[in-house]
Amino acid sequence: MAGWDSLKRIVELEGIQRREEGCDMAGFEELRVAAGDDEDRLMDVYGQMKALSIRDDFPFEEPSELADIRRLRLPGPEIAKLTADEAALLDKFRGAWLGRCVGCALGKPLEGWDFMNGSRGNPGWLNVKLWFEAADAWPIRSYVPSSSRARNDVGIDLARWCSKSMLENLRYMESDDDIWYTVLGLLMLEEKGLDWDSWDVGKLWHSRLTYSQVCTAETQAYLNFSGITSHMDRVKPAEWDRSWVREHLNPYREWIGAQIRADGYAYGAAGNPELAAELAWRDASFSHVKNGIYGAMFVAAMIAAAFAENDPLRVVEIGLAEIPATCRLYADVRQAVDIARQTSTQLELVERIWEAFKHYDPVHTNNNAALVAASLVFGGGEFEKTVTTAVLGGWDTDCNGATVGSIIGAMLGAQALPATWTAPLNDTLYAELPGFHPIAISECGDRSYRVFLKLREDPMAEIR
Repeated sequence: MAGWDSLKRIVELEGIQRREEGCDMAGFEELRVAAGDDEDRLMDVYGQMKALSIRDDFPFEEPSELADIRRLRLPGPEIAKLTADEAALLDKFRGAWLGRCVGCALGKPLEGWDFMNGSRGNPGWLNVKLWFEAADAWPIRSYVPSSSRARNDVGIDLARWCSKSMLENLRYMESDDDIWYTVLGLLMLEEKGLDWDSWDVGKLWHSRLTYSQVCTAETQAYLNFSGITSHMDRVKPAEWDRSWVREHLNPYREWIGAQIRADGYAYGAAGNPELAAELAWRDASFSHVKNGIYGAMFVAAMIAAAFAENDPLRVVEIGLAEIPATCRLYADVRQAVDIARQTSTQLELVERIWEAFKHYDPVHTNNNAALVAASLVFGGGEFEKTVTTAVLGGWDTDCNGATVGSIIGAMLGAQALPATWTAPLNDTLYAELPGFHPIAISECGDRSYRVFLKLREDPMAEIR
């Protein structure tokens, strides 16, 4: 069957997803195993799981629609006003793009199972440390060395398909999904301003991304959307089943995919976290539900706030104020912030975060968002400390490096970012999208700045 994985695996993951959402899954593992490879029986088990209701004693309330999400928010800090002059503000947009590229490039070679999931009895963060140590490059002060004695001594290895992001080879930001989606967010705002919804997200993906470029939740939503648009023209129908698009055979609907797509929208809403969260919701609700959506809203609000704020803890608090205080993500981020404020060393921090959230899939929203928040608070506004902590923590290394790099880059501006990190990229991005392969990273920042100026004058941009 088409899709990210086999039906057998999708049904297995659906069982995990339904349990995490608060359903009573007693007996379903036995039903799934008994179905074997029989697709008819597997679909019957899948249908039964999808029909389950949330347990009455489930302690969380987790809606997916915007009005319901906003109803469950708690007040956060009042954001400072954007006071930077034109040159300083433009530098912040360049810094956001550049910081995102730096963090992504640092984490990209580590996006392999040894570091994301852990192996050889080690947690992922320890394998990251061992790789750098055995390359005589510990503590992390630069990009990932391509060679390390840990390959033979420990039996771990890098993601070899990311060789262009390794220290010895790095000359530019190589193509990566963490960058594609930032470009797509920019394009959406350039082309449509604020007049778009999740239908337009599907059309944008189909027009700019090939099926081979999407993965997990994005694969399933891309495929499902194809099914309802294959016999339609490009005009949105009066009614279309968004829930089916984002949920059918999509057990990845609370994974990190939507969280990594938020940046391009957030740049356009700089200084306006509520608008940034709303734009992230429009995008995320195409392919995700619940905490998968909240992760995108949380990150978008933090990025928007970082253009006006210089305290990472306040940025995290502003992000939390845009998601339900009744959700798992809110509780997880609160726990992560507490850990960050109680620890004094980088290794203690990543070890405690790993132990607290290792029950999630390595590419789930919640554990990665928790690591992002903890890294921001622990980093205290220092670019290198923040980005290296996020990548050292394991799980989705390039995504987390990119997200914190985006936030700290917006906070500090491009000129304040360390040249040891920025110079190797030579202000160049390859994004495998027309017009962006290659393109100057600074030009992307300039375009986001122009979008921001345009949206700031749009009456629709007023906080609702």
